[in-house]
Amino acid sequence: MSEAQKLFIGGEWVAPDGGHYDVVDPASEEVVGQAPEASRQQVYDAARAARDAFGTWSRTTPRERSAILDRAADLMQRDFAANAELAQAESGATSGTARGMQVAVGVARFRRYAQGALEPVEEGLPPQISEAGPMGKAGVTGALAVRQPVGVVTCITSYNNPWANPAGKVAPALAMGNTVVVKPAPQDPLSVYRMAAALEEAGVPRGVVNVVSGASVAAGEAAVDSPDVDMVSFTGSTAVGQRIGEVCGRSMKRQLMELGGKGAAIVLGDADLDSAVAGIGTTYAFYSGQICTAPTRALVHRSVYDEFVAKLTAYIGFMKVGDPRAQGTVVGPVISAAHRERVESYVELGRKEGATVVAGGERPAGTGKGFYVAPTLLADCTNDMRVVREEIFGPVVAVVPFDGDEDEAVALANDSDYGLIDYVWSGDVARAFRVARRLRAGGVGVNTIGRNMEAPFGGFKKSGVGRDVGSYALHAYSELQSIVWPG
Repeated sequence: MSEAQKLFIGGEWVAPDGGHYDVVDPASEEVVGQAPEASRQQVYDAARAARDAFGTWSRTTPRERSAILDRAADLMQRDFAANAELAQAESGATSGTARGMQVAVGVARFRRYAQGALEPVEEGLPPQISEAGPMGKAGVTGALAVRQPVGVVTCITSYNNPWANPAGKVAPALAMGNTVVVKPAPQDPLSVYRMAAALEEAGVPRGVVNVVSGASVAAGEAAVDSPDVDMVSFTGSTAVGQRIGEVCGRSMKRQLMELGGKGAAIVLGDADLDSAVAGIGTTYAFYSGQICTAPTRALVHRSVYDEFVAKLTAYIGFMKVGDPRAQGTVVGPVISAAHRERVESYVELGRKEGATVVAGGERPAGTGKGFYVAPTLLADCTNDMRVVREEIFGPVVAVVPFDGDEDEAVALANDSDYGLIDYVWSGDVARAFRVARRLRAGGVGVNTIGRNMEAPFGGFKKSGVGRDVGSYALHAYSELQSIVWPG
């Protein structure tokens, strides 16, 4: 990008008070562009602009909102190649991931919620018959449950997907009649400004969408504590989510939190090991392990443990690590040098804890510049190890053997602070479903890592609060109001 990016506040492209900072390509360590550093006051200004725009936007017809979201999707698709190129440069994603999992999913989510804007928001309830009493005569009371927009929503997005994650917040929030302040991840915010430009061109009214970025914590703090904000939607670490929740609690702001994960993949003795290995192996491929839904701890029955480890080791051997733009690359870099050091420190910690480093454990050879981490397999782990209990957020899988029946597997899986998505592999589908129902996780994949994009998404325990995706996202960005009347 040849020009320094400006903030988007109240329908205007505004110079940042805090100047600019470099956005760095994780693969080449070259500067991609200049991201704006918003001041606390500018974030407050964005929230005020969203507040001022809310009354009019919330009263627009569903068809008007739907048309704008659909046009925005058309414009994002029109510039698909350029958008994917920028997403790749900012995030270090492979070409297939940048195109298919980032930009394409972002466009699809705007299409989905263009339709979502047309979904019914009223539900008639059965009439209630009341006998005569202190409250008055006998009668019949009708009732209607109505979904109303929450108001001004702050959307704080994650760095691992600068298109799909913001789209999954902004599109349903707008579809329901909310206005938004978007605070993108500091590592890759430029794609979100492209999204805002598409919405502006699509005709979104001034102030309905605002984007403010910053590498310091000030912008994010202001986006949460602004008195004009009614709800915070956050994707990121549990530690940051807890701090946001504390601030929201003071003024009873609504929250939608998609936080950390340490997905347990239970591999029972009758499992199809090739299927399990392919599924668990995606931890390495997608976003270089920087994904909260990854099955990063494999709980494998002793009867198939050795064979599983051998197959997963061989699977890693076929994964090309390197330049995400090169054909055949499967594993690109992690987002930054600091994060690479964090992941590497966990691998070293695993060694000290007694895990066996079967694969990886050293920086991949021949990658030159870039923040690369070799796909790593830690075997012979136990459930009390930190590498098993804590989210590493990198291309690392820890394997824990178990000797007992499914009761032991369930106990191991549930012995975690996290509960986002777990997985079960078994040749007996009925057995797999039985195990799935016992897992304390917001989602469970049975013999698959695939997701149904209409199914509710969110976590138990410290993996989050609330649910989104599909119509559940529309519900998340709404308040329920009841209207009653005498029959």
